[in-house]
Amino acid sequence: MATDGLTTIPSALGAKETMDRLEAEIKAKGMTVFARIDHAAGAAGAGLALRPTELLIFGSAKAGTPLMQAGQTIGIDLPLKMLVHEDAAGKVWLSYNDPNWLVRRHGLAGAVGPVAEGMTAALHAIAAKIAKTS
Repeated sequence: MATDGLTTIPSALGAKETMDRLEAEIKAKGMTVFARIDHAAGAAGAGLALRPTELLIFGSAKAGTPLMQAGQTIGIDLPLKMLVHEDAAGKVWLSYNDPNWLVRRHGLAGAVGPVAEGMTAALHAIAAKIAKTS
């Protein structure tokens, strides 16, 4: 499901296993993991409850820099991010911004199109692999 550039797909795994596999796959693809943020742990530290919700921030200077050379404002949306979250029914979801949408959001076109297409294809493939049911 995609809404305003946000792609969300179900995961057949639990939240922690989904995120662990996601982080391992990102690293296996040669990308840099900049941070893994556990929003639920942050909420607990503030005395608040939050279902499992983790954000992975990652990227590749080789892919991201050409986008920023074309328009530096896209740096607000880079590095890339993927969110793993559990809904009230216990269903786990994987969400991320589509790089093609990010390019359109920042009014970039032309030479960066193939870069964004490659990034989009990579994210879709990673998400599908991580969320699969076996």
